Amino acid sequence: MVNKLLSEKSSEENDRKQVIEKTQESIKELGQTNVPETKSNIHAMTIIGQIEGHIVLPPQNKATKYEHIIPQIVAVEESDDIEGLLLILNTVGGDVEAGLAIAELISSMRKPTVSIVLGGGHSIGVPLAVSTDYSYIAPTATMTIHPIRMNGLIIGVPQTYDYFNKMQERIINFIVDHSNIKRSTLKKLMFTTSELANDVGTVLVGLEAVNYGLIHEIGGLKDALKKLRSLIKEKK
Repeated sequence: MVNKLLSEKSSEENDRKQVIEKTQESIKELGQTNVPETKSNIHAMTIIGQIEGHIVLPPQNKATKYEHIIPQIVAVEESDDIEGLLLILNTVGGDVEAGLAIAELISSMRKPTVSIVLGGGHSIGVPLAVSTDYSYIAPTATMTIHPIRMNGLIIGVPQTYDYFNKMQERIINFIVDHSNIKRSTLKKLMFTTSELANDVGTVLVGLEAVNYGLIHEIGGLKDALKKLRSLIKEKK
């Protein structure tokens, strides 16, 4: 009898350890956990820190890996239980092509999508913020709009600058196509020289992003969830 009780206790401890290890692994690899567990038809996806692309960032950098985000988006689109996607942004930007790839994927979803910018949605975070069906920004959140730039060694030939211009046009076209901002206004904000101390561009705070037509509305979590549920209802 004693041996049986000890065996059951040992089995329970092993089960608890496995649950803890699984949760820790989920946090480490995907930055998310299933606690608290709630049955919902909405999937919340967070893009935080710097968007990591083809180059692995240093371990001290808080980053969102695009190879983790893309499969999640596909899974949401294919799931029968999930009816909408809530995209939560607090990012400084990062890899341009990786960010644009995620934005293109979200914009092509058939399921309703809503984004909310909390803290910041800077640089390539701007296309991500406007890639959804509807977008919100917190009153204190900011969005930095600036031209693309590249760190490290580059080849100083005309072709390099032509490539930069093409990449810039890809980003401008996406933002204009998925928001209400005018191309001329976006370019003006992007190349302003008097706004930032060591860079070219403009910082928009909360309502400014709405007034320029970049973001739909000022709001928080409850507003984003309410809008997403409304879009899901309309979809049905």
